[in-house]
Amino acid sequence: MNTNAINSKPHYPILDGLRGVAALMVVAFHIFEAHATSHLDQVINHGYLAVDFFFLLSGFVIGYAYDDRWDNMSIGNFFKRRLIRLQPMVIMGMIIGALLFYFQDSVVLWPSIHEVPVWKMLLVMVIGFTLIPVPSSLDIRGWAEMHPLNGPGWSLFYEYIANIMYALFVRKFSKTALSILVFLAGCALIHLAVTSPNGDIIGGWSLNPEQIHIGFARMMYPFFAGVLLFRMGKLIHIKNAFFWCSLLVIIALAMPRIGGSESLWMNGIYDSAVVILFFPLIIFLAAGGEIKGKFSARVCKFFGDISYPIYITHYPIIYIYTAWAIDNKIKFSDAYPISILVLLSCVALAYACLKLYDIPVRKWINNKVFPK
Repeated sequence: MNTNAINSKPHYPILDGLRGVAALMVVAFHIFEAHATSHLDQVINHGYLAVDFFFLLSGFVIGYAYDDRWDNMSIGNFFKRRLIRLQPMVIMGMIIGALLFYFQDSVVLWPSIHEVPVWKMLLVMVIGFTLIPVPSSLDIRGWAEMHPLNGPGWSLFYEYIANIMYALFVRKFSKTALSILVFLAGCALIHLAVTSPNGDIIGGWSLNPEQIHIGFARMMYPFFAGVLLFRMGKLIHIKNAFFWCSLLVIIALAMPRIGGSESLWMNGIYDSAVVILFFPLIIFLAAGGEIKGKFSARVCKFFGDISYPIYITHYPIIYIYTAWAIDNKIKFSDAYPISILVLLSCVALAYACLKLYDIPVRKWINNKVFPK
C-alpha cells in the first residue's frame, strides 16, 4: 500500500466560498449577540445554525475526498491528514484565547477574572491544544464551556468524533445503511428542536448530559447527511450558483425568531427544517455550480481560505467586545463603528494566521509526515 501517493483532489470552489459566507455570518451573529436581551430580539437570529451547515459541508467534503481512497490509505493516515488539516489552527485559537484572556475584564460577566492564576490559564490552554474538554475544576470563565479560552472549540471536538466514526465504521456502510443512520439522526434532531426549552438547537459546548445530547444531535445528522448527499452523486447546474446559494445561506441564518415566546416549538420546526432540508438543498445546488470570471473565483477562494481560521480565532475578540458592550450597556446603534472594527479585525487576524502560520506549518508537517 502506497500511503504517500494520495494527492489532494480539486476543491468545490463554491462550497469553499459558502463556508466563508457562513463563517462571516457567525462573527456578525456573535457581535449582535452582545447587544441582545434574549434569543427573541437577537439580530441574525439563526446564526447558530452555521455550525450545522459546517457539519454538513464537512460530511460532503469528507465523502468526496476519501470515500474512494481506502484501498490506498490506512485509517492511521486518514487521521494524520485530518489532524494536519485542523489541529494547527486549533492550537493557534487557544494561544490567541490565552493572550487575550486578561483583556476580557468584566464586572458583570467575569467578576473575578484577574484572580485566575497564570499557571491555571496556561494549563487550560495546553489541554485546549488537544481538544480534550477542560474539567469543571478548571472552568476559568464560569460559562461551563468545554474550552473556556476559545468557545468554538466545542464544534471541532464533535468534528473529530464524526471523523473517527466515519473512518472506523460509517465509510463501510452501504447507501441503504447510511440512509437509515441519517433518517434516525434526523428524527433525533427534530425531537431535540421541538422539545427544547428554548425552542432551538443552540448548545453543545458544555460537558454535561444535556449539552452532550445537543452536541451529538447537532453533529450526527448533518455530517452523515453530507456524506450521503455526496454518495447520491446526482448534481444539477444552475447559473450564478455562488450568488444564489450565498443569498440562501444568509436568509436562513438571518431569519427572525419564529413563533415568539408563546410557540417555541415553531422555531424548533424551523431549525430542524433548515438543517434537514434547506441546507442539503443549498449544498446540492452549490456542488453542481461553476465559477465563471476571475473576480468570482477570487472571492470564493478568499472566503474559503479564511473560513476556518476566522471561525476558530474570532471568539477571543468577541469575548472582549461582549464584556465592553454589556458592562457599559451599549446599544448596537451606538456601537456599530466599533462592531465594524471588530469584524474587520477578525478577518485580518484570520488572514494573518492563515498566511503566516497555518499554510507554512501544514506544509512543513506534510513534508515530514508524508515525504515525497
